[in-house]
Amino acid sequence: MLVMIADRLNLNTTVAALAALLLFSLPAAALDQGKLDKLYGELGHADADAAQRIAADIQLEQSKSGSPSMDLLLKRGRDAIETGDTGAAIEHLTALVDHAPGFADGWHARAIAYARAELYGPALGDLERALALNPRHFDAIASLGALLHEVGYDDLARAAYARVLDIHPHFEDVALMLESLDAETGGSDI
Repeated sequence: MLVMIADRLNLNTTVAALAALLLFSLPAAALDQGKLDKLYGELGHADADAAQRIAADIQLEQSKSGSPSMDLLLKRGRDAIETGDTGAAIEHLTALVDHAPGFADGWHARAIAYARAELYGPALGDLERALALNPRHFDAIASLGALLHEVGYDDLARAAYARVLDIHPHFEDVALMLESLDAETGGSDI
């Protein structure tokens, strides 16, 4: 009888610990889709100065995982990318996407790390996942264009860049990449 009571107490403790873990590991706040919809709507019609501010607001909103732990993994991964430590970046960002598979910015960040490590297949897979989660993620679409250009699919890269400009008409880096691509390849009818 004493063993059964002890087992029950251990089970209760285990269940309580698991419940607490689940409760505290859930995102505190998911992306505010209404806010993002409003910002994306404004972005398409904004002048150049306002577009830069709105784009920064979108990027900030999209970078919120809702979990301080996941935000820390994203920061560490991005910091490692900046310092050129792609191995560490991939490790941090893999932990992030494993624990927050619905967080598009995590997939996008890991795609960048993979691309920097010249692991183009995994990079493309992560961009696909990021864009499945957020088809308007203009930074991920721009990364897709850059990756497609890198591996020689210039027409697809051009289409990706054009899609970015449909969403964010004042994305200066993409406009420059598109001009450069057109200069290299002699332009396109897209």
